[in-house]
This record gives sequence, C-alpha cells and structure tokens, in this order.
Amino acid sequence: MKQPTIYDVAEKAGVSIATVSKVVNNTGRISDKTRSKVTEIMQELEYHPSTVAAALTGKRTFTIGVLVPDISNPFFAEVARALENHAREIGYAIILCSTDYQLEREHDYLELLIKKQVDGIIIATEPKDRKIFKKLQSRNIPLLMFSVDHPSFVETNVVTTDDVRGGYLAGRYLLANGHRHVAVIAELNRASGCLRLEGFKQSLLDEGISLNEEHVIHSKSKIEEARKAAKEILGLEDRPTAIFAATDLIAAIFMNEARKENVFIPNEISVIGFDNTIHAELADPGLTTIAQPIDELACYAINQLLMSIEQPNRSGHRIMLAPLLIERNSVRDLNKI
Repeated sequence: MKQPTIYDVAEKAGVSIATVSKVVNNTGRISDKTRSKVTEIMQELEYHPSTVAAALTGKRTFTIGVLVPDISNPFFAEVARALENHAREIGYAIILCSTDYQLEREHDYLELLIKKQVDGIIIATEPKDRKIFKKLQSRNIPLLMFSVDHPSFVETNVVTTDDVRGGYLAGRYLLANGHRHVAVIAELNRASGCLRLEGFKQSLLDEGISLNEEHVIHSKSKIEEARKAAKEILGLEDRPTAIFAATDLIAAIFMNEARKENVFIPNEISVIGFDNTIHAELADPGLTTIAQPIDELACYAINQLLMSIEQPNRSGHRIMLAPLLIERNSVRDLNKI
C-alpha cells in the first residue's frame, strides 16, 4: 500500500501544502479549527512526516545513533535497552548499530547515521580511526562516548564507569578471601579492559604481590576467544585459585568450560566478573561481580547528549560513576579452610 504524502493530506483537508507543513511543524498562524481538521486527516490517513525532509530544513529528526561493538554481549544489549527507554521518555528513538569490532563496519555505520541526519551519536566502540570522529565533529554532530574514555575526547561528552576502581574492588575482594595466586582474562583491546587490569594489579601491589604476566590472558567478549582463554588457564599445571574475568560474558564462559573439565566452582577455582549483567544472575553458582550502574549511565548519557543537541556550543562534560561489588557464590573463602 502506498504511503500517504503531504499532498494527499492537503488535498483531503482542502488546504495548501504550506498549511499542512505549518501544522506538522507547529509554526505560523493557523486557526484551531483548521489545525484540528488537518490533524484529524493526518491520523485518518496514517500520515507520518519524513524525518529526512525535516532534517533538510534544519529541523530535528528526534533520532539518536548508537554504536556498540557487539550487541550479542549482554552488557551492550542491556545498555541499548536502557538508552532506548530513556530516549523514549524525551520523545527520541535510537538507531542501533553493532560493529562486531570491525573498522569497515564502524565507518559504514557512521556514514549511514550521518545520512540519516541523526541529532546526535552515542559511541560505545573503541575508536580505531580518529579521522571519522574528526569528520563528525567538523559537521557539528553532537557526540557522546559511552564506557570509552581517552584524553583525545577532551571536547566530547563522556559517560563511563570508574574501571580502575572496579578492578581494584575485584582484587581486594579476592585478597580478603585469601586468594594470592590469581589470573586475569581481560579485553586488552579496549581501554576499559586495560583500566580494570590496572586497578586489579594495584590492589595486589598494595599487599606486596606482583601479578604473573603469564597469567594475564587477552580475550574479547566473544564466545570462541573466551573459551580459548578459559582452556589456557584450566590447562595450567600450577592452576590459580581464582580468576578475575573483566566481563561477565567471559566469566560465564570460563565457568562453563570449568564444568566441562569437572573443575568445581568455587571449591576448586573461584571466579569474579565485571558488569553485573543477566549472566551473573543466571550463572550456577551465582557470579560475584563488579556492577556497572547501567540504567544510571544510560540516563546521564541521554541527558548529556540532549543538552549538547540543544546547546551546540556547549563544552564536553565527563561523568564517571562508581562501580559496586555484588557478592554471590562464585568465590570461595580460603581463610575458612
């Protein structure tokens, strides 16, 4: 069925196209009777004004682009849902793009969002090519970096969790439970993963313990990579008593691989994660983890971006929220042995 146009509305309402446009954009002097009539016809025909056409006239499209590295990662799925919920509250819709860690996809999606004339963009991917970001800034498209922080974003809005503190909390918790021989699986291709590792190492150093670099394994939050990392640690002759997995997805996969090898958690090896996603709740045993305040992060992100949309010359703001330790049953207290 053909989509109704502004011409169809004008013809059926017996008014000019300019009058329909004034009703759509809430501009000009129009009688309440005419406005009501045009609105009624629009509803009857199920006419929806083109957001692209609105953008070409310099008006908002009330859309926000969101770029994430992997929507299959529960953390980013929950982030997307929270962003969408808060965007809807202020009359915005989001266009979600998942890059799968691929630079070409990142370029393609950002070009798409520019063509779609989105009012602003939230980026949760690690920037691999600064040129494309400079292009966005040159076009005065409001940007917000989500869970990604870097000194080069000094003029950009940033909303993130204190990853160093989160890693430190994880280390302190394992130490408090008597663990000294530990290993880490972290996303070292992301700044957040490196910062979590930094905080974890510092917690150990505060107790005079150095982390064995051979026990630091890199893995993206992807099933095959995390499975390989898990097998590497489980195959160690001198296996650590505890693992810090820098995302819940990595932790859940480690626990699953341990189960296959008949390695019991937490009796034989303890696990602590990061994010507090649905994986942490569904894991058996329940996963002790460092929680990111996802809903609060999303709320700040949408509000900060909206302020930049409304005030184009507004300088960038950096918001960092504190993580929280959520204790479940995946860490054994060695002090009680």
